[in-house]
Amino acid sequence: MFSLRLVAAVVLILAALVRPDAALAQDADAQAFVSGIEDLPLMPGLTETAEGSLVFESAGGRFVEVYAVGDVSRSDVEGFYGESLPQLGWQKNGPTNFRRDNEVLVLEFISGQETAAPLTVRFALSPADG
Repeated sequence: MFSLRLVAAVVLILAALVRPDAALAQDADAQAFVSGIEDLPLMPGLTETAEGSLVFESAGGRFVEVYAVGDVSRSDVEGFYGESLPQLGWQKNGPTNFRRDNEVLVLEFISGQETAAPLTVRFALSPADG
């Protein structure tokens, strides 16, 4: 069976074929993943921040909170994850809510407006309820 990291790399390569201009601009970031969520690609244009990150694992599951910032729009972030996460096994439950197996991933946006730059994105992973 393919590893999720391999599938994520294939998704990024396919995205580069569709949008080669974006791939050239992000060659160093092509393999970046969100810390604590090893198979969640970090969207090109976003950079993780050191502050506020939390990774906690318990018998009930993982709790991960990571922040990333970049000069990107909310709609670009929603589009990137809306296209890439279902290919990695995540079911889309809303524009910024996803579920896979027994985990839920929520993306939240911390700047006040759609066009405000830079935009801060909060990735929150937690066990699914029931």
